[in-house]
Amino acid sequence: MSRTRTALLAAMALVAGATGTAIAAVPGAAGAAAAVPCTVDYKVQNDWGSGFTASVTITNNSAAKSSWSLKWSYAGNQKVTSGWNAKVSQSGANVTAANESYNGTLATGGSTSFGFQGTYSGSNAVPATFTLDGVTCNVDSGGGPTDPPPDPPGNRVNNPYDGAKVYVNPEWSEKAAAEPGGSRIANQPTGVWLDRTAAINGVNGGMGLRDHLDEALRQKGSGELVIQLVIYNLPGRDCAALASNGELGPTEIDKYKTQYIDPIKDILADSKYADLRIVTTVEIDSLPNLVTNVSPRPTATPNCDVMKANGNYVKGVGYALNKLGDVPNVYNYVDAGHHGWLGWDDNFGASADMFKQAATAEGATVADVHGFIANTANYSALKEDHFSIGDNVAGKSVRESKWVSWNRYVDELSYAQALRDQLVSIGFDSGIGMLIDTSRNGWGGANRPTGPGATTSVDTYVDGGRYDRRFNTGNWCNQSGAGLGERPQASPEAGIDAYVWMKPPGESDGASEVIDNDEGKGFDRMCDPTYTGNPRNDNNMSGALDNAPISGHWFSAQFQELMKNAYPPLS
Repeated sequence: MSRTRTALLAAMALVAGATGTAIAAVPGAAGAAAAVPCTVDYKVQNDWGSGFTASVTITNNSAAKSSWSLKWSYAGNQKVTSGWNAKVSQSGANVTAANESYNGTLATGGSTSFGFQGTYSGSNAVPATFTLDGVTCNVDSGGGPTDPPPDPPGNRVNNPYDGAKVYVNPEWSEKAAAEPGGSRIANQPTGVWLDRTAAINGVNGGMGLRDHLDEALRQKGSGELVIQLVIYNLPGRDCAALASNGELGPTEIDKYKTQYIDPIKDILADSKYADLRIVTTVEIDSLPNLVTNVSPRPTATPNCDVMKANGNYVKGVGYALNKLGDVPNVYNYVDAGHHGWLGWDDNFGASADMFKQAATAEGATVADVHGFIANTANYSALKEDHFSIGDNVAGKSVRESKWVSWNRYVDELSYAQALRDQLVSIGFDSGIGMLIDTSRNGWGGANRPTGPGATTSVDTYVDGGRYDRRFNTGNWCNQSGAGLGERPQASPEAGIDAYVWMKPPGESDGASEVIDNDEGKGFDRMCDPTYTGNPRNDNNMSGALDNAPISGHWFSAQFQELMKNAYPPLS
């Protein structure tokens, strides 16, 4: 039976280590929930002595709301300077946060999150009392506080990255350090990819799963440590991309279960590893294909139609979530594509529904999902500062530009935060967090714009100001001009558990020409720099680098380019 994540975890019970402090109060038993009209999780995420950022999550246990207003008072001299996902204002010590137009609806049991930045001197005490539309939160109907009992040993924390180091893969680190200038990033944490059954025990004399876990224990010492694993071996894997086709055929779901997931689960469940925080990124580039690349879509592929019909993506993801979710120190994060794939109206909600279908298949429940990850192994910019989705130029909205092409989102942060809200609204736990892979989305260097483009037209405005320099957001293979992005860090923004480097920089996305191999990986024209495109990238050039090896193999030229174009820049 799958163990559930601690629901609506009060921030008092959260780790309040070097990365932040928190306060909230939540009923300790499900039966008490109705007595608490609302709960507030206020969490200081970063504190640098004179300023701080904080995230706030509101959960409404009363009648549904179409708008909301949260108030609190500071005991010290804290001053709010800016906010996001709420209209935050301050008068003296009193702060009011009101909904934006897009997040005013708050269903019974529903949650919403916002964040802000502030300044202070002296102490930065957490507010003692919060009111939602005049009603005091975190207090039961009898007026008593509802502090939760301490977490028993083995229970998951709200955000595994908070207060924890993250595992540095020595195999990747050695390759990075061997590159000229690579020592600057060789100690960054990256994901460990279990992309075939043989990887469990190690390939060609390399480290297997137990080797990595043993090394993680060594790196852990007396503190907390996260190790990041990529679960990536579905039957008929990557039905729309030949470069990362896997070893299992479309119908080999039983092999996936018994020869891949079950052995991984048995190793992770070893009590030797019980003190590690094990983050699993579950099956990238799989479920979104069942929404966007199936008939009657113009982007449909025969392979994706097969996987939609046989249900083995849904079954495989559900089975993985169920089995891995049984291990109490495993945190499952499901892959959620990226804004340039799922940000359109006809993809966004349908994809969220597909994620829930998989999360409730094969014995899994939504409680087996700790969160979701966006932009895995992709290049979409984290934040686009020089234009926003609401801008209008020369009589046209940014959505009408060729680059945005009617998408609702222009970058990964806005997409991830909005998707989190959507997922909570359809039944996922209100405490789920998002990860964003920033390993290759920095887009720095000489070509990084320093301001908006010319207002001659909406296209010149967007194209002149966008950080993401790809020909199209559908381009995904070894992109020319890309750079390392934000360094891995915990709790960087509201609703975001961490920025991560799940894709190890320097590992190829696919070969730029046909290369025979025994790994089941095919040649995809999207990795060919001469390819002129298809409907999935609006028939643009591929933008891929030349002379690339097969996916997963070391690509020195790309590694050097990523360092050269890093943003923030490398010192």
